[in-house]
Amino acid sequence: WLVGATVVMVAVYIWFTRMVTDWRNALRTRMNDLDTGAVAHAVDSLLNFETVKYFGAEEREARRYENAVDAYARAATKSENSLAWLNVGQAFITNLMLGGGMAYVAWGWSRGSFSAGDVVFVSTLLAQLFRPLDLLGMVYRTIRQGAIDMGSMFDLIDTPAEVIDAPGSLPLRVPHGHVRFEGVRFGYDPERTILDRLDLDVPAGTTVAVVGASGAGKSTLARLLYRFYDVGEGRITIDGQDIREVTQASLRGAIGIVPQDTVLFNDTVGYNIAYGREGAGDDEVRRAAEGAAIADFIERQPDGYDTRVGERGLKLSGGEKQRVAIARTLLKNPPILILDEATSALDSRTEADILDTLEQVERGRTTIVVAHRLSTVVAADKIVVLDQGRVAEQGTHAELLRRGGLYAGMWARQAREREEALAAE
Repeated sequence: WLVGATVVMVAVYIWFTRMVTDWRNALRTRMNDLDTGAVAHAVDSLLNFETVKYFGAEEREARRYENAVDAYARAATKSENSLAWLNVGQAFITNLMLGGGMAYVAWGWSRGSFSAGDVVFVSTLLAQLFRPLDLLGMVYRTIRQGAIDMGSMFDLIDTPAEVIDAPGSLPLRVPHGHVRFEGVRFGYDPERTILDRLDLDVPAGTTVAVVGASGAGKSTLARLLYRFYDVGEGRITIDGQDIREVTQASLRGAIGIVPQDTVLFNDTVGYNIAYGREGAGDDEVRRAAEGAAIADFIERQPDGYDTRVGERGLKLSGGEKQRVAIARTLLKNPPILILDEATSALDSRTEADILDTLEQVERGRTTIVVAHRLSTVVAADKIVVLDQGRVAEQGTHAELLRRGGLYAGMWARQAREREEALAAE
């Protein structure tokens, strides 16, 4: 009878531990999600502090964060309470079995069925049985809790990479820098095509500008050339090599980009320039800064190249950030250059200064300029107009104006907008 009761109580102990642990896991998963949400609220508000101040929304953001933290605190309390219930339940089952067993043998001893040695033996045996059972229960819930906490990491690890190097892929060789898009079809969503059988030729050493309405797929070209995504149909080649058949590291090492929104690390200006090429020396960093016409500004700062730029470069102006981006691209010294609306967020005077610098940077490189302001691409060797994912027109600035097509209409519209802006001043 005692053995049977012990087996039943052990089974009850295991069942209770598993049931309550599963309940705790659900509570802990929600707690982790709310913790992530609270941190995301804080980071989002801090990164966009200027927008918050523009709209006087400090109290609103504080309330959002307070609500998120309160929700997390309530979930954390429930999670801790569930642990208390688990411990209490396990202790109750253990003590019930120990107490029941001791009561049984004590009753038997009083009737003469058990000796004093039997009482000591049974009590010792029950204690030795439940001590490792308690330990196993603790280990089980610790492992399950750890699995929950690391669940997101495991999901990320298990997510297959969308773009991988092909088996046997070789390093990209760029003797010239001739870029071609051949019959390229692509869409971020299978139901919405961004580029539709696009053909684009960028001869080596030339500057080709890509213009068009918003959503025409201009910036998508840069992402595809960097191979952040693979094309759905067609191919992209550099000097005749399909970029899907070369290593991603060699491909990205051959391309430099100056984006519209330059993001800098919260470190020194010297570090951000040196990021363009690992192992670059101080002299190389200075030459790159001189080439980007930002060396004088840096040297006027009290800390020089050790001047910290702040979160996302917030301590620098838009023009200064762009010059840092140009400097690190110069340090990288790629044969192919992408200017992705690099001056669209700048005022006219700063834009003109940056364009002069970029003109020097483009020399001797194959350059693709993605632009919205047509005035910035007048000097390009070729201008390509995208419309609904296809090349609608291409030619020089003068040729496209003579044709009177899409480009001419865009030019006339932007000219009117410039005149109206000047008149308003």
